[in-house]
Amino acid sequence: MPLNSRQRQFLKGQAHSLNPVVMLGNDGITEGVIKELNSSLDHHELLKVRVNAGDARKEQAEELAAAVNAELVQLIGRVAVLFRQKKEDSRFILPR
Repeated sequence: MPLNSRQRQFLKGQAHSLNPVVMLGNDGITEGVIKELNSSLDHHELLKVRVNAGDARKEQAEELAAAVNAELVQLIGRVAVLFRQKKEDSRFILPR
């Protein structure tokens, strides 16, 4: 589900105090990273991911979001914020 600007702004505010949960290593995006990211998103819904330094940070963040069926909320420096809402019992009530 694509997020509109109000929903992105709301999620940015919610993610501000979070610490990165998943960090990409030198190997980049691997099966282990995707598995851990899926597990973390199932539990938290909203999380920060530290991506590798380099020119391809945006592409890495978009690839991660696509791999776990999540939305890329924002990318600031080397930290990406990903969101995947639960079907039931969601912690986040998104504005319209």
